[in-house]
Amino acid sequence: MQNHQASPLNDFIEYSLDDMLARSEQFYADIKRRHSIRSFSDKAVPRAIIENCIKSAGTAPNGANHQPWHFVAIHSQDVKAQVREQAEAHERGFYDGRGGDEWLGALKPLGTDADKPYLEEAPWLIAIFSQKNSEKEDGNTQTNYYVHESVGIATGFLINALHHSGLVTLTHTPKPMSFLSKICGRPDNERPYMLLVVGYPSKEATVPHHASNKKPLNEILSFL
Repeated sequence: MQNHQASPLNDFIEYSLDDMLARSEQFYADIKRRHSIRSFSDKAVPRAIIENCIKSAGTAPNGANHQPWHFVAIHSQDVKAQVREQAEAHERGFYDGRGGDEWLGALKPLGTDADKPYLEEAPWLIAIFSQKNSEKEDGNTQTNYYVHESVGIATGFLINALHHSGLVTLTHTPKPMSFLSKICGRPDNERPYMLLVVGYPSKEATVPHHASNKKPLNEILSFL
């Protein structure tokens, strides 16, 4: 193996098997309370909570440790209004037929449509960008590897961190998303990956019955 600088692993905690089982059960009980919410309160969320959650996302494993992501946390009402205007313009085309009968039929049990008021109502939007390449400390450009996979894992970390903090989220992926690059002022080497809506649920928030139908373990797991 090629020599490289490294530090001892000094923060690993080994639990007893009983504790491991209990912790895995506790985590499942907590994470299954995570729901995609489309009705948000305008209750304020402190910036420090968003910062901590994004720091958690930044610990995600990634290709060659290039960390090919950038997060734009949007709190400005003016910017959120721009995002909503552009997103709804694209969504109207999608729901007017561009999405196709099969896709639109699959969405019908969730009750979604082109109207996205939560993009302005929620206290935070987090635009997530992937970087196909990035600048090194010496100013040269480096290629990033496994970009889609890396940013996907970081996004999962972020959603989990926000849920763990006591917030709700919605993953929003209007097509195309190029308008986010312009609104957020991001460079040409980045591509919009996802928009997260973040905050507290409104008192009227609901969970569609269809969204609660999760595949049983024997359909998602195989042992060899």
